Amino acid sequence: MTTKTKQNIGLQAGQSFPQGATVHEDGVNFCIFSRNCHGVDLLLFNNVDDLTPARTITLDPQVNRTYHYWHVFVTGIREGQLYGYRIRGEYDPKQGHRFDSEKVLLDPYAHGIVTPKDFKRVKNAADEKSVSPFMKSVVTNLNHYDWENDKHPKRSFSQTVIYEMHVSGFTKNPNSGVTPALRGTYKGLIEKIPYLVDLGITAVELLPVFYFDNQDSYEGRKNYWGYSPISFFAPQTSYSSTGNPQDALNEFRDMVKALHRAGIEIILDVVFNHTAEGGEGGPTYSFRGIDNRVYYTLEEDKSHYANYSGCGNTLNANQPIVRRMIMNSLHFWVHEMHVDGFRFDLASILSRDENGHVIENPPVLWDIESDPMLAGTKLIAEAWDAAGLYQVGTFIGDSWKEWNGKFRDDVRKFMRGDPDTVGTFVTRMIGSPDMYGTQNREPEQSINFVTCHDGFTLNDLVSYNAKHNEANGEGNRDGCNDNYSYNYGIEGPTDDPAIEILRQRQIKNFFAATLFSIGAPMILMGDEVRSTQFGNNNAYCHDNELTWFDWSLVKKNKELHRFVKLLTHSRLKRDSSQEEFSMSLSQMLDKGFITWHGVRLNEPDWSTHSHSIAFTVQSLSGQVSMHFMINAFTESLDFELPVQFNGINCKWHRWIDTFLPSPDDIVTWSEAPLTKPITYSVNAHDCCVAFFGEWQNHVNIIIKEVLNGTC
Repeated sequence: MTTKTKQNIGLQAGQSFPQGATVHEDGVNFCIFSRNCHGVDLLLFNNVDDLTPARTITLDPQVNRTYHYWHVFVTGIREGQLYGYRIRGEYDPKQGHRFDSEKVLLDPYAHGIVTPKDFKRVKNAADEKSVSPFMKSVVTNLNHYDWENDKHPKRSFSQTVIYEMHVSGFTKNPNSGVTPALRGTYKGLIEKIPYLVDLGITAVELLPVFYFDNQDSYEGRKNYWGYSPISFFAPQTSYSSTGNPQDALNEFRDMVKALHRAGIEIILDVVFNHTAEGGEGGPTYSFRGIDNRVYYTLEEDKSHYANYSGCGNTLNANQPIVRRMIMNSLHFWVHEMHVDGFRFDLASILSRDENGHVIENPPVLWDIESDPMLAGTKLIAEAWDAAGLYQVGTFIGDSWKEWNGKFRDDVRKFMRGDPDTVGTFVTRMIGSPDMYGTQNREPEQSINFVTCHDGFTLNDLVSYNAKHNEANGEGNRDGCNDNYSYNYGIEGPTDDPAIEILRQRQIKNFFAATLFSIGAPMILMGDEVRSTQFGNNNAYCHDNELTWFDWSLVKKNKELHRFVKLLTHSRLKRDSSQEEFSMSLSQMLDKGFITWHGVRLNEPDWSTHSHSIAFTVQSLSGQVSMHFMINAFTESLDFELPVQFNGINCKWHRWIDTFLPSPDDIVTWSEAPLTKPITYSVNAHDCCVAFFGEWQNHVNIIIKEVLNGTC
């Protein structure tokens, strides 16, 4: 990227608000906060690879400083101008100060960043003093984008099916069918929106799109996931089709606008717990050189960083300046970029004070909770951190939803056939009342998932007993060891048809548990077509076919894709004047009358060695009933069926039986056979659902619409 810095630029005092670089008709206002520094230089560059600025502007503390805000107005420059800062102050790590006037620093509030082609991340202290190309901030303009009356879909969580995905990996594979120049970009994702709509997705949860250091990985590998933020305001430029920061802003907004038109919300995975600058030996990009003691949580020996993130440092989230930056970032993404929600990575870190202590009412979390601009925005917490703080079920506030890690683990254990898991499995299915039942909150407080980006894919969960992360270069030491997975006889891919059929059935069972349970379901990108990472459960450093969506699997695994599609659409509310027809399946489970059974009616087996459960759900009016039978045992079981409800003889029709091959695994009502009047044989590792009552017509309509492509 190249700009031309004019020689006839003019200087004025500037203003302390807003922070960052703000474009005006006759120039740009620059403002940056630094409390403990001695002086600030604004540097203007012509080219992204330049080591020497075209112009250095030394800010006069008598003219260009208000409180701890340093500012200047530069006339004669426009958007596209490259810039950075040099900040002078003490280098005294023991006191927490790491000022270095030789470093060119990024503006924390910049909406655009560029990286030179020869940029190299610092790997050790010796490299820190070497001269190498450095990243630069870019002046951007947010004022000329046409949103074309864009509206947030504003779906309730009860009507939400989340699809966790990687912006680039979704379309980067050459077999994606996306326009070649747009593969792996925001614009490329737009071309695949029809696939998401057809699948029944109502919200995409994007892995980090904040500008991140893709070199922050092990031994020269690439940071693919993006959990290494450099900026909280600039979108990742490499996901644009041109690599231009202004285009990245506009193409991201194009993507949001297109998703909204399709009725799909956009949730960002945000990382406010640490930055890419790492620990004591890490690079200085921005915050460390601007005011280290303000931005980071430090140990008692202030030369060391508190590391509650597991990534070398911890952002000082409840410090007032950092709190304001977090709030301003959220405001930017909601107001200027129209996103619908946020999933907060390691959100429990935000409940720690400046000394790292957990506080009862964390200011930053209450700021987010009560902020009027964020009212109605979806807020999802990963309610734990890397230092052992675990707050699932106890996270603060009324608006926060939580990734339910216990749902993931307990459902995996039950489906695998572990002992003493029936009770916990049922508890997770009915909304985890052991965690949320006393809070007088909606049942969708729990975000239910079996897989996510961090861990096995669903295919690998039923194909591997152990992780296989050798390709990460860390001797298979990285990644979680407790996966609660099972390979069913052979480690990895197999040609054994019996094992393949069993694995396919277990995948369907996991989808059924996730989509029928009380809470908001989340699906991992590619699970619906059996994407594999060949046993790698920590593929953060692979930007290649290992992690990209393989679009050939959509055809190869079309039966599973069909099964998932019908489940997602059947879960969602349909328009109807009758209450029963307007309920989603999970809402019926939440609001209806539940009767628990074992293989015998009204005799559930909660014992340690039980591996099966059945239950009947009856709507409030009694006109609609569903009967679930789940067998995680290694042999088939005959389940008794209810004979009468409210004096009416029941005629149960089989809707789902995951043991059966497609298309009998899930059918339309007109095709659904009557079951035996007394019992139903549920095979090993099988999930069955039968319907009785007037809802049969509603279910039939939904499924026919999906199959016909009109839903």
